[in-house]
Amino acid sequence: MSRRRKATSIATPRQPPSAGDLLAARAAPIAPAAAEISSASAAPPGGPEESRRRHRGGDGSLEDRIGYRFTNAALLDHALSHVSALKGARNRAGSYQRLEFLGDHVLGLVISDMLFGAFPKADEGELSRRLADLVRKETCAEIARTIDLGAAIRLGASEVNAGGRTRPAILADVCEALIGAVYLDGGFPAAKALVGRLWEARMRTKAQPLRDPKTVLQEWAQARGLPPPSYREIARSGPAHDPQFRVAVELPHFASAEGGGRSKRAAEQAAAAAMIEREGVKPERLDG
Repeated sequence: MSRRRKATSIATPRQPPSAGDLLAARAAPIAPAAAEISSASAAPPGGPEESRRRHRGGDGSLEDRIGYRFTNAALLDHALSHVSALKGARNRAGSYQRLEFLGDHVLGLVISDMLFGAFPKADEGELSRRLADLVRKETCAEIARTIDLGAAIRLGASEVNAGGRTRPAILADVCEALIGAVYLDGGFPAAKALVGRLWEARMRTKAQPLRDPKTVLQEWAQARGLPPPSYREIARSGPAHDPQFRVAVELPHFASAEGGGRSKRAAEQAAAAAMIEREGVKPERLDG
């Protein structure tokens, strides 16, 4: 009697995922996020055609000014929508605030990458100081003004009357939201290209080694016979794992200045930088 030999299957060893597979997997959540934005934005006041004409209507449009054209126009509308322009329970979800959160982190990554390549001899301390200067709210507001972002923001009547289009806090937040929208619409390469276009010249003008703003402000105060600047925390927000601090710096005979950051130290540096900029302090004059 012949014995039938049982077939044996040999399992093929499982290959580890390639770098491309990992990148694709990490990018997968982007599409649902963009879809969520489209749903939350809905139709802005005046209808989608009016919005399209405002931001995409040829010469002088916001998309022309930033050098990027959106595939999903709802993302752009979402990034430009202040909470005062929306009604009902969708106020928060339909405003730019979530995109601002995303854009803030994308901006930090892109600027870090730019600095790492532009200043190969800079140590970690110098790179950190440059980063803090380039991503602080005051800088974002300045960048927003260069592209006339205020004219494109959707505001409620009360906010318009209060001068919301020129408020630095709103300009800075919408600037970050715009970066977040470009990231969702075109991916990291599109966001990196946008930040490069808007921030490159400013980054290059800071070519000389920088001292940290707190040191510069203290030396400036001492040269004028003033006591050292004092710092106080005025606000704290966000979850415990990712807090946001708001700090004010004070000097006798000068109006206080404020700055924000993810740590008290970063917020103090930002506050000092804000006072330095407002008072026209020139750090290089202190070297001689």
